Amino acid sequence: MILNWFSLLLSEAGDAAPKNESLLWVLLPPLACIAVLYFVMDSPQRRDRAKRDVMMKNLKKDDRVVTIGGIFGSVANISQDGKEVTLKVDDGTRIRFRRTAIAEVLSGDAPSDATKTT
Repeated sequence: MILNWFSLLLSEAGDAAPKNESLLWVLLPPLACIAVLYFVMDSPQRRDRAKRDVMMKNLKKDDRVVTIGGIFGSVANISQDGKEVTLKVDDGTRIRFRRTAIAEVLSGDAPSDATKTT
């Protein structure tokens, strides 16, 4: 089907006086497919981006989080400019991260089994 469009396009391009209407009808289906694919592929990313923005906006002290590196901890402090987060990962261990390194906020106040030490 696409090859037919391109062969028709090439035959139109070879004519001395191509008709603008037929060229438009040849280019319209591929352009429509590209537009539909763009919106279908971009929609989930846009939804995920909006969800992440809301999560980052609502981040507060004592939230249980997981970083993109897989480190579990709770938010101990958020810097004044909001770009840096200090996580408490163990009894006295605190690690500073960029706010964008937070992968997800865990629900519930109970620590998960992965963060318990023996």
